[in-house]
Amino acid sequence: MTDQPTLDQDAMRNFTVPEYDSLPADIQERIEEETARAGFTPNVFAAMAYSPAQWRAFMAYHDALVEVSALDREAIEMIVVAVSGVNHCYYCNVAHGALCRIYAKDPLLADQLISNYRTADISDKRKAMLDVAVTLTERPMEITQADLDRLAEVGYSEQAIWDIGAVTAFYNLSNRMAHFADMRPNEEFHTLGRE
Repeated sequence: MTDQPTLDQDAMRNFTVPEYDSLPADIQERIEEETARAGFTPNVFAAMAYSPAQWRAFMAYHDALVEVSALDREAIEMIVVAVSGVNHCYYCNVAHGALCRIYAKDPLLADQLISNYRTADISDKRKAMLDVAVTLTERPMEITQADLDRLAEVGYSEQAIWDIGAVTAFYNLSNRMAHFADMRPNEEFHTLGRE
């Protein structure tokens, strides 16, 4: 890549966004890869770089969730968007809304999920998945074996059920950090996957 990425100083409002040149080489390399892939630097990379050690852990867990999963990427993004909708996470609603539209090849799905996943045009299997993800988000102490049994009954493997919980838990963490730091989505995310 010939041009060095610039980290948007408005990527988050409550903490200082680091300068790209100040970041360790491995983080710079990953940011360059993501910038080349997206055509812009997603603000989560800039914001989370505030703490390089935490950035590495966050990205490693994210990668494990999306690259080694019994769930397809559409299902993962559906969970992220439904959970982020319940949590009113502006950054993830917009950024993962775009990814949901792209992976689902559906310009309406993310908006439906953010607003009220129960009324979205999705299968009963996907609704069961989101029911459990939203319960785990809103009332984690109410998750019981019956929830896991329901997921198995509609066709999820044990590994997929684990992954539903793991994705849900990770994005609850992500939503809370985005709120705490006041992370702002890139403008580009608002229009991706809408045509």
